[in-house]
Formats: sequence, C-alpha cells, structure tokens
Amino acid sequence: MQQLFVAGIDTNAGKTIVSAILVEALKADYWKPIQAGDLDNSDTLKVASLISNEQTVLHPEAYRLAIAASPHIAAEKEGIAIDVNSIKIPATQNHLIIEGSGGLLVPVNNDFLIIDMIKNLGVEVVLVSRNYLGSINHTLLSSLALKQYGIKVKGIIFNGATREGTESIILERTGYKLLGRVNEETTFDKTTILRYAAQFSNTLNDK
Repeated sequence: MQQLFVAGIDTNAGKTIVSAILVEALKADYWKPIQAGDLDNSDTLKVASLISNEQTVLHPEAYRLAIAASPHIAAEKEGIAIDVNSIKIPATQNHLIIEGSGGLLVPVNNDFLIIDMIKNLGVEVVLVSRNYLGSINHTLLSSLALKQYGIKVKGIIFNGATREGTESIILERTGYKLLGRVNEETTFDKTTILRYAAQFSNTLNDK
C-alpha cells in the first residue's frame, strides 16, 4: 500500500486539490496531521466534499489549531505544545494520502520543521509545484531539501497555467517523474476531481 505525503513548494501550491485527486485516484484514505486555522472548513472537510468514492476513510488530525498561521506560532498562541514524535500514521490497510501544512521548511515547533515530520513518518513525497514567477527557484530549493534529508520522492505534479521553459528545467534539474498536471479550472467539484483522478491513476500505480 502506498503512503504518500503531499508537499507543496509554498502555502498556496494547491496541496488540498491535489490530495483530493490522489485520494480519488487510489480510493485512498486521507490524513492531515496538523490543521491550522479554518476549522469549520478544514482541508479534511474540503477533501470530503470533493471525492466520490465510499472507500476512503478521513482520519482525524493529530492537532487542530484555530489560528491560521505557521503551526509553531498558532500552537504557542493557543498554549499547545506540539510533539512531533506523537504524530503517528493512522492504522489502515488502505493507501494513505497525507497532506502537509505550508511548505517543507515551515516550523512545526521550535525544533522541528514539516520536513522533519515527513522524515519521522518514513513516507514518500509527492511534490506540488504551482507555476508562478519564482516557482523554479522554490521548486529546486524544495528538491534540494528533500535530497538532503534523504526523503524519497514519488514524483511531481504541476498546478496552474504552464510557463514556457519552467516545467522542462525543473524536470531536468530534479530528475523527478512527472505524475501529471492540474490546469486552471473555473471550479473544482466532484466531477472535476474524478476527471483528473482518471488521468493520474496509471502514473500513481506505476512503480
């Protein structure tokens, strides 16, 4: 069974939409270890509203923080101590999609970053790169960090309108497998997610 951590090159890379697509493509379970802010419309609830299959189990967050900020800031303001070692993969016999919070170097507490949590969990990463001015730099820096930590990368997904020369240089420099692209859409709903899930299912199941 695959356990894939969806990591973004920045906070707005599109991790939740990509997570919903991967969940639907694999009929996988979903888990967001840390939710910071927007608890009434959390990423778990967003994914639930976007998927169609009845096999997926949505596992509860390890930490739910009310303040929309970096986890270390939100937790401190709320008087909560985040223990990275207490964040354990939920028990499941199914594939599991894990969604990160912000980018790889976002602090979880004063000692650990999101990338440290990924390393602790021992899972493979799907990197989401949103095409914008500066995304090459952010993507390559994310790639270097993952390499430094010795974290295996399943592949990369590009999100948003393509830019000439952007994707090709990223793929060349990282050596990552292209899992697929998510285009700019007027809206993302269950139909849209199903369409992308059908496109992604083959590349996700390739070894």
